[in-house]
Amino acid sequence: MNLDRYSVVAEELSKRFGNFVAVDRVSFKVERGEIFGFLGPNGSGKTTTIRMLLGLLRPTSGRAWVLGYDATRQPYAIRHRIGYVSQRFALYEDLTVGQNLEFYGRTYGLRNEKLRARKEATLEMVDLKGSQNDLAKDLAGGWKRRLALGVAIIHQPELLFLDEPTAGVDPISRHSFWDLLYELAEGGTTIFVTTHYMDEAECCHRLAFIDKGKLVAQGTLQSLREAMSGQILEIDCSQPDVAMRGLQELRLFEEVALYGNLIHVTVQDAERHRLLIEERLRQKGVQIRSMEVVPPSLEDVFISSMKRE
Repeated sequence: MNLDRYSVVAEELSKRFGNFVAVDRVSFKVERGEIFGFLGPNGSGKTTTIRMLLGLLRPTSGRAWVLGYDATRQPYAIRHRIGYVSQRFALYEDLTVGQNLEFYGRTYGLRNEKLRARKEATLEMVDLKGSQNDLAKDLAGGWKRRLALGVAIIHQPELLFLDEPTAGVDPISRHSFWDLLYELAEGGTTIFVTTHYMDEAECCHRLAFIDKGKLVAQGTLQSLREAMSGQILEIDCSQPDVAMRGLQELRLFEEVALYGNLIHVTVQDAERHRLLIEERLRQKGVQIRSMEVVPPSLEDVFISSMKRE
């Protein structure tokens, strides 16, 4: 295996806590310079996997390499070459923005002019230049995330681990945060990001789906869509909640889910099921405004992958 090609390689990685299996024989590769999305619900094993890759948890079995180093045996060789943003804001809230950057810059070995230059460049990149004297605890949620990212990239890491970096952040701040990630990726930084936001996952170059500790699918968004079994009928109708319950009661469809005011029904043959759906909704007093086959959303693909596994 050519480790130079990959920033992360996991082979049959597992972690048990007593009788509980948190991560179950997970294998994947992250190519250098890509944004790799690790997608799954809360409690699926995303954070445990990251902690093993960082060398913070010893795997029960399996191996992992990060930037060519064995993550279990050589964790200290990795740490100055990576950046990490955890789920929770873990910086010093009683220090200013600038002081946090200086403190963490020093822990990564930056000194004197190099530290000053990297601090200024980082403030510019994360758009905190006018806030460097503000206390970290006074920042709004989205700006705290920018500071956390700034601390993680001040030493220009080759690889960035982001564990649900925008959890609890408003949509506008999330969008601008992802603009920063694209800028970093274009500069050659590999980004490994966990999320349960479907719109964020669609921004990744490649994805892996994890559920209950097991990897259920991985690939590009396009390849995952193409591998999905069945077709998606999207229904725009009155009383979508009534319509969804009525279709679920039939127990004939692989999945019936609500998407805002629309319903997605996963079927094997759209033409064959169209009349059945129309008749069922008519019985329920639901008026259909439109019904058409659409490409599967990422959520459709994720649900299908979990059920298939």
